[in-house]
Amino acid sequence: MTTYVYQTIPQAPGEEPRHFEFKQSMNDQPLTQHPETGEAIRRVILGGFGFLSSGKPAKQPPSSGGGCCGGSGCGCH
Repeated sequence: MTTYVYQTIPQAPGEEPRHFEFKQSMNDQPLTQHPETGEAIRRVILGGFGFLSSGKPAKQPPSSGGGCCGGSGCGCH
């Protein structure tokens, strides 16, 4: 079972969304109503970390004589 984060959808100006967690299978459809109150809700997509690979090496940006930021020293290369 996976734990998903949901938030209520504000129905009035100035109303703040409330967040809660709900455990469900990855195969289950996202909830659209709060299981206890019936309020309209939506699943919150949280940031993550992952890799996508096509099996080919990634192309490097063209060199401008100091890395991808033109030698600004940002450390991005």
